[in-house]
Amino acid sequence: MSSNDKQNLNQSDNNVPDSRIRQQKKKVLTVMLLALAVVVVGIIMTHRYSVHHETIKEAMRDAVLHDINQVLLPGGIMADPSLISGFIVTALLLVFALLLRVFALPRFQYVPGKLQMLIEMWVGLFDGLAKGNSPHRNKALGAYIFAAGSYIFVGTMFELFGFQVLTSQGHSVSLPAPLANINGAIAVGCFSYLFIVFGGVVANGPKGILKALKEFSLPLSMTFRLFGALLSGMLTTELVYYYITLSFFLPVVVGVLFTVLHAVIQAYVLTMLTSVYYGEVSEVTESRKKKKKEDKDGEGDVQPQQA
Repeated sequence: MSSNDKQNLNQSDNNVPDSRIRQQKKKVLTVMLLALAVVVVGIIMTHRYSVHHETIKEAMRDAVLHDINQVLLPGGIMADPSLISGFIVTALLLVFALLLRVFALPRFQYVPGKLQMLIEMWVGLFDGLAKGNSPHRNKALGAYIFAAGSYIFVGTMFELFGFQVLTSQGHSVSLPAPLANINGAIAVGCFSYLFIVFGGVVANGPKGILKALKEFSLPLSMTFRLFGALLSGMLTTELVYYYITLSFFLPVVVGVLFTVLHAVIQAYVLTMLTSVYYGEVSEVTESRKKKKKEDKDGEGDVQPQQA
């Protein structure tokens, strides 16, 4: 075979991948154009059926204050939909934990399966966070941030399911994330701060309280960081869903994107802050270390009494 023939073969081999890449690009472009056309047709066809029982101002106000769309519970009690979400998420987590303890945990093996590996990764994430930020006291800390992080993550992701309830006015609304209500965020922030104070008291006594009280703005920062992040995502989604020109395709992308990002970020941020401050206030001070050392030395110097 001559050198010219070899060059022609090499050129033809190089052109084959290029032609395949061009065909794939054309296919992708065609699919994107078809999807865009479907979206436009859907917007035009569904525009006339758009019905809103409240203005955008009322929708945004209710997303913050939760005082309009309330649910009538048995016994004539008016409740915010986020309260119902909180009860459902708590019940789901407790039932799931019970099922794991009864059916899955006894079957764990040295070589983990998929479920065991997933659970070990989730528990190991918070356990490593606790040990890294509080190496001296981390057993109770690991259990707490695991519970708090799991509740924040599952509670935020719960909004994606879009479970519907009827309000007292007869309108159908989807259940929001439990922590989208300021009361839920206050409860998580204050409870985390009390846990930090408890760790300081156990490790350093009254001095631990003083160390924890120095961070007096910590519960406020935890509360509003958590509430503000979830509220911003919910308000953005409300705006997108309200206007029909955006409510056929874009809300799916926006809702999933904001919900997943907030679930991951807020669960990590709150557990990180809790573990860091807990590690600071629960660190044994020098005076207590010296006292423990003296007590040990004193015990070692005691001679046994003669009979």
